[in-house]
Amino acid sequence: MTQITLRGMDSETEQEIRRMAQKNGKSLNRVILDMLYQYTGFKKKEKKSLSESLRKLAGGWSEKDASEFMESIKACEQIDEEMWK
Repeated sequence: MTQITLRGMDSETEQEIRRMAQKNGKSLNRVILDMLYQYTGFKKKEKKSLSESLRKLAGGWSEKDASEFMESIKACEQIDEEMWK
């Protein structure tokens, strides 16, 4: 990733950015990036959880698909008493 250096920032702006960072428990870099993303309208790339990555790779079921599957296997849940004697 490339770097950008900011020069000529007035002290009031710098102090406000530092205050925001401290208040929100964020780094100066993160606060400034958030400001840039908000101003430009670009969204930062959010990290996806491992489960989301797996869901994308393997696919996932909708509520309807899951419901239909559960309905279709209900007969398999019946215990055949004669078979277990």
